[in-house]
Amino acid sequence: MKIAIMGAMVEEVDPFLNAGTHEPLLQYFKKHNDTEYGNNLYHEARYKELDIVLGYSKIGKVNSALTAATMIEHFGCDMLLFTGVAGAISPDLKIGDLIVATQLCQHDLDITAFGHPHGYVPEGKVYVEPSRELIHIAKTVADEKGINLKKGIIATGDQFIADSERKAWIAQTFDADAIEMEGASVAVVCDALNIPFFVLRAISDAADTDATFDFDEFLKHSSQVSSSFIMAMLEKIMAEQAS
Repeated sequence: MKIAIMGAMVEEVDPFLNAGTHEPLLQYFKKHNDTEYGNNLYHEARYKELDIVLGYSKIGKVNSALTAATMIEHFGCDMLLFTGVAGAISPDLKIGDLIVATQLCQHDLDITAFGHPHGYVPEGKVYVEPSRELIHIAKTVADEKGINLKKGIIATGDQFIADSERKAWIAQTFDADAIEMEGASVAVVCDALNIPFFVLRAISDAADTDATFDFDEFLKHSSQVSSSFIMAMLEKIMAEQAS
C-alpha cells in the first residue's frame, strides 16, 4: 500500500522528517527520493511495510486539489491522510483540540442564483464524507493516547475568515464546526477517484483566543502532536492489513 500524507504548509509536514534540529533526522521515515513535480516537492519514503509520499500543497483549494491529484495519479497513492490547523466555529471547540472531519463542504461555492443550495454544483454534492474506517482507526488511536478527539463538519473556502458574522453564517448554513482552506477540495478529488481519505485538524483559533496567542509556536507544537497521531494511525492500518 502507498499512503499520501499531506498538509497545506511546510510546518505541518516538517515534523514527519525533522526531529527538531537544523539537519533532518528522518524522525519516522527512511527517505529514499525527493521529486519535484508540478512546481512542488514530494518526499517518497518507506515506513516498515508501507510506501509513503509526503508533501505540502501550499494554501488554498486549487493548490491542495492539485497536490492530492498528483499524489494519487502521478505517485500512485491509494490512501490519503491530511493534517493541519483550522479555526473553530463551534463554541465547543477550544484551541489545541483535535477534530476529525465527518463531512466536508465548500462554504464559498455559490451558484444559488440558479436555484441550487450553497456549496453545490450540478453532478456534485454539498458534503463529501471521509473514510469511516479511517475515522474509526483515529478514534481507537485517540482512546489509546487519552486524547478527546472531536468529530464534526469542516467547511473549506479560499478565504481566511475572521469576521464573526461570516462565521455565524457558515455555521448556520452548513452546520459546520470548523473552517479551513483545503480539506473539502482534497475530499472532492479523493471521492472522485475512489481513494479513502481522512482529515485531521488542530484548532488554532477560537472564540476565546486572546491577544497573547503565539500562532507560530502553536503551529510547531500542534504539528508535532498531529504527526505523532498520524504515525499511530499508520501502525493501526498496517495491523489491519496483516490481520
